[in-house]
Amino acid sequence: MSAHMDELIAQFRTFQAKTQQAETRFEGVADMQEQIAQVRTSVTSPDGTVTVVAGAGGSVTDVQLSPEAMRLDPARLSATIMSTLRQAVAGAVQQQAGIVDEAFGDTLGVDISAQIREAQAEAFGTAADEPASQQQSPAQQASRPGRGAGPEDDDYFDANSFLRR
Repeated sequence: MSAHMDELIAQFRTFQAKTQQAETRFEGVADMQEQIAQVRTSVTSPDGTVTVVAGAGGSVTDVQLSPEAMRLDPARLSATIMSTLRQAVAGAVQQQAGIVDEAFGDTLGVDISAQIREAQAEAFGTAADEPASQQQSPAQQASRPGRGAGPEDDDYFDANSFLRR
């Protein structure tokens, strides 16, 4: 009975050690959540007309247009907004992934930042080692084939009206 009891005690100590390891690993979760809540990435377009701020989870928290932005033709302004927005969101998501990697990367054995970059590269057609949409200028994006900007287009707002008759 003594050998059996020693075995049970050893198993219990192993269990306690694993429980303590898990508790230690997850003590930093609250700190990680706080860091993620503070994620902010601000990107300004190369011409300075558009600034976008993105936060945790890639949420867009602010978009600012300079007076010069109102002088751009609509296609150019739209392309500049979208390019700047993609860069800000991609930066915020990468920043968040870095925080998770720092907290759990070794524990989970996963490089979340690399996975994010690969997913962004696939979604935006960029190289995996570059932030999303940095390879495409607003002019390149405006020249992409897409829906026509005419009355038959659902997103066409002639004379700033969105009401249909």
